[in-house]
Amino acid sequence: MGKSRNPGRRQAAAEAVTESVDGGLAQLLPDRERPRARTLLIDGAPQSHVDPDDPRHLSFEYQRRFGHVVDLVAPPGKPLHAVHLGGGAFTLARYVAATRPRSTQQVVERDAALVRLVRRELPLDPKARIRVRSVDAREGLAKVPDGWAGLVVTDVFSGTRTPAHLTSTEFLDDVRRALAPGGTYAVNLADGPPLTHLRGQIATAAARFAELALIADPAVLRGKRFGNAVLVASDAPLPIAELTRRAASDPHPARVLHGRELTDLTGGARAVTDLAAVASPAPPASVFR
Repeated sequence: MGKSRNPGRRQAAAEAVTESVDGGLAQLLPDRERPRARTLLIDGAPQSHVDPDDPRHLSFEYQRRFGHVVDLVAPPGKPLHAVHLGGGAFTLARYVAATRPRSTQQVVERDAALVRLVRRELPLDPKARIRVRSVDAREGLAKVPDGWAGLVVTDVFSGTRTPAHLTSTEFLDDVRRALAPGGTYAVNLADGPPLTHLRGQIATAAARFAELALIADPAVLRGKRFGNAVLVASDAPLPIAELTRRAASDPHPARVLHGRELTDLTGGARAVTDLAAVASPAPPASVFR
């Protein structure tokens, strides 16, 4: 179909949509400042924000941090092979497609009903090379060819918690298998005081990757509040200086920890195995008020 010749009519089309999906009650809420943009909530918990007219726009703090990683894993504009474990509204896959044309991407989103809702209400660009599989994240990862991905991103929540089987060294072994040499892994972690889950996940990644960096709000790092942190891992040197500059320049500035600072934060935590893995902690109710 051709583009609408009546922008005002097109802009008025964005409306709130509420629909039951496999993971609960999904809502797509309109953005008052961006005519066709929507925020996705599952059972009242914000999941992602998408602006179909400007897929380069990343509204949520953690999405902006993922965006910095995408920008820095390869020279500007170079196509990527990317795997996204957890789809939501496909925000980051859209960002990759917009900033790195001709990228080939696989999205693994278990909630098939959510995928249908997002495809209907926020269709993907048909020219984007994005394949979506509605299977469990670990099952989908197992089907990625060895050494195929330049970037693997994990952003998986069942309700408000990351499933236990996506937090272990065995899981990261399969991430490493799927990554090309020097490829990058990035994961969205949610935790609050006393940061037990976050410390364990840093230790787990350190057991499998040579280089790590953590991007997070200083208040979260100090254990003052519950929030998100993006952990970046690779066997190649990470662009720490530029990550630090970009994170500090965000509307909600973040710190980047690496090296000794990150080791100190880990505080002697041990790597997590499948046998010992537990889901990430549920956020306090006050987080979504």
